[in-house]
Amino acid sequence: MNTGRIGRRIAYWRDRRGFTQADFGRLMGQTRRWVQDIEGGQRQQDPRLSVLTRAAEVLRVPLEQLLTDGPPETPSGNAPPAEVLAVIDVLYSDDDSDEAPPPLVDLRRRLTFCCEAFQACHYGALGRDLPALIVNARRSAAEADSGATEAHVVLSRVLQLTASFLHKYGPATAVQTAVVADRALAAAERSGDPVAMGAACRRVAKSLTYQQQPRAAVDFALGAARRLSTDLETSGPLGLSTLGMLYLNAAIAESFLERSATVVGRAVDHVDQAAEVADRQGADLDEDYTMFGPTNVGLHRVDVLARFEDGWSALEAGDSLAQEAVRDLSRERQAQHLITMARAQLLTRRKDEAAASLVKAAKLAPEEFRGRQSAVNLVQDVVGATPVAGGELRALAARCGLPS
Repeated sequence: MNTGRIGRRIAYWRDRRGFTQADFGRLMGQTRRWVQDIEGGQRQQDPRLSVLTRAAEVLRVPLEQLLTDGPPETPSGNAPPAEVLAVIDVLYSDDDSDEAPPPLVDLRRRLTFCCEAFQACHYGALGRDLPALIVNARRSAAEADSGATEAHVVLSRVLQLTASFLHKYGPATAVQTAVVADRALAAAERSGDPVAMGAACRRVAKSLTYQQQPRAAVDFALGAARRLSTDLETSGPLGLSTLGMLYLNAAIAESFLERSATVVGRAVDHVDQAAEVADRQGADLDEDYTMFGPTNVGLHRVDVLARFEDGWSALEAGDSLAQEAVRDLSRERQAQHLITMARAQLLTRRKDEAAASLVKAAKLAPEEFRGRQSAVNLVQDVVGATPVAGGELRALAARCGLPS
């Protein structure tokens, strides 16, 4: 067994989790010197299989990741909540009712309610309303006259919201999200509405990212932006918001590629392109529930840097944001930003600040930590890196089903 290579892998994953050598030693029941020795390949009798098994548990990676140099595996995650499974079920059901679909005005009213529930992080309520809305929107589009675009726009926007909802649960719903994103784009293309098409392309790009095809996601988002730019730029703030979000989707997808100076530069360029669109728009607006504008572009810049594990640059970008402007964004955007800041704070060893950010996010949006494996994993990392976790962090860990 090559102890030197195994030690380097342990050091790599320890650093990815934001643990110091002292943190990792404490979690392993060992000293900091022991960690230094094992990472340096200096312990001839270790690592025994039992030691590696425990290390894999602490680092939350498959044991094989410590034994081989293969690519990191994406964790499968926990099963999503029941209301998410109900939404998935209706995607594959037959619409066998003979009743006429509700009027489009009623469908739009329910869609508005569901979009607002998403922005308020009321995912349970959203999941309970979405199945009926999906069914009725499908029936409305199926019975629409040829050439009637509004019903197909409504169907596309319902499916787009469904994709955004399912995206919240990561790899556990990646396949279903890809299906619904493709259906949203098909409905948008049938409508001929460029804004609906651009918005649907965002969901397809994001689904490609979560299917571990980030290069395809970048190309798809940028291709849609080029193809639709003229129509979107002449559609006022709604079109500009859609165009800007396509660039932001490209930036996020880029951050899933293996880090290099070239890849980081491209991701930053995409954020800068979105910033130019935001400047043309002139203000933070909630067109099509995007919250697009200079502030949301700033939040994405922080997110991209954190995903590249450049914690210091992410914190610097976060500090440059006007906090009043951030507080004017939706609860969903604020909560996601706090979670991103917690990740950056953990990367820079600011463990207490990371814990405070997570606690604040959980108070603002409790459902962001229910069935969301990425958020739960971050809570676990912060707890693991904190020698004596505070009461609020321990309570959050308990709500996430973690030992505290």
